[in-house]
Amino acid sequence: MKNQTKFISLKDHSVSGESFDLIYSQYDDILETSPQPSAKDLPKYYQSEDYISHTDTRRNLLEQVYHIIRKSALKKKLLLINSFDSDTSNSLTTSTSNSLSTKEKKLLDVGCGTGDFLKTAKDNNWSVFGIEPNPDARQIANLKTENSVFDIPKLLDFEESSFDIITLWHVLEHLPKLEEHIQIFNSLLKPDGHLVIAVPNFKSYDANYYKKFWAAYDVPRHLWHFSQTGMKRLVESFGFKSQKTLPMIFDAFYVSLLSEKYKRGFMNPFMAFWIGLRSNLKAKRSGEYSSLIYTFKKS
Repeated sequence: MKNQTKFISLKDHSVSGESFDLIYSQYDDILETSPQPSAKDLPKYYQSEDYISHTDTRRNLLEQVYHIIRKSALKKKLLLINSFDSDTSNSLTTSTSNSLSTKEKKLLDVGCGTGDFLKTAKDNNWSVFGIEPNPDARQIANLKTENSVFDIPKLLDFEESSFDIITLWHVLEHLPKLEEHIQIFNSLLKPDGHLVIAVPNFKSYDANYYKKFWAAYDVPRHLWHFSQTGMKRLVESFGFKSQKTLPMIFDAFYVSLLSEKYKRGFMNPFMAFWIGLRSNLKAKRSGEYSSLIYTFKKS
């Protein structure tokens, strides 16, 4: 990265309480967490009962909201991957089944957590595979997918041009070897295959409002933080063509709820709803939603 400057200092609110800096690269328009934990130390920052993507618990308001949002999100994710089934279609299909062709369609979900998206896709005629480094989450996911989820080293065992679609739902920001992984995804996709990446957007209104308390920074688990320019510039440099950028409307509310907890010491659902709503309303003009889904096609 070039022309690096310190962007903000903040701490790990959910696990360690340690402090980190975010370094801005003007050339890349990406933020980098500094210092980044070593590969040996990184797993300890995920050792928390509150790390919700690794569990199926519903113990409190935050977890209940998460599951409500996830249920809606799963339907939209399925519609999205089904829409790629035919390049002649320019819009999302309104059915979860009628767009599927008779040939086998293969999906790889990287960082699949407890496997709910894979199960949803599998139940709708997709051949599914997942990558999940957390052993507890992987065990849960395998119960839902008939043992189709593997640890990270499996990425290198798949044959080239194996998959029609590779998805990363709030996962790319966690990968230490960012460029190396994007190159691997390119090699694993079939010609004209699609890469789908969902990440937080540090240029959203809620990010600017909460600043060092913005929950989606989530240092040091989030090693990278993307703008729209930065994401497209990065992925397109590996031979992909940007197609669509789609909003994740509910993320603004969920992230604001957690950010309120970090900022005030307790969850304030009314203020969180207000900030989430303002963020989405402002994004209708700017396009800078709290989280965004980027779709790319392998050239």
